[in-house]
Amino acid sequence: MDKISELIINIKNASMVKKEDLVVTHSKLREGILNVLKREKYIKDYKILDGNEKKKRIRITLSYNDKQKSSINNVKRISKPSLRIYVGYKEIFPVKYGRGLLILSTPEGIITDKDAKKKKVGGEALFEIW
Repeated sequence: MDKISELIINIKNASMVKKEDLVVTHSKLREGILNVLKREKYIKDYKILDGNEKKKRIRITLSYNDKQKSSINNVKRISKPSLRIYVGYKEIFPVKYGRGLLILSTPEGIITDKDAKKKKVGGEALFEIW
């Protein structure tokens, strides 16, 4: 299965059943995505768990408000391994009228749609989250 799809669906499913945290396998791409999600407050925190080089894992702590409502309502995968979708910075539009984010893989690293517009850089549209 696709590593990005697996990550975002695991986070979505865990938040739907109100889990405190979850553990996924480690990769640099996943770590970059989690860094952006933490900065944008969709997750509370993540920590790389010690292990041997082959079996590194990441513990993700999910974010909820006072009424136990998750920060994540839904996710939508845009670019897939079978069909890559690339966008220029002029082609980036707000997700859900600015209430959501488009996560992009760019030469600048993994960034949000707002950061890509500011830096005037395009890239592969990975997924939307709101």
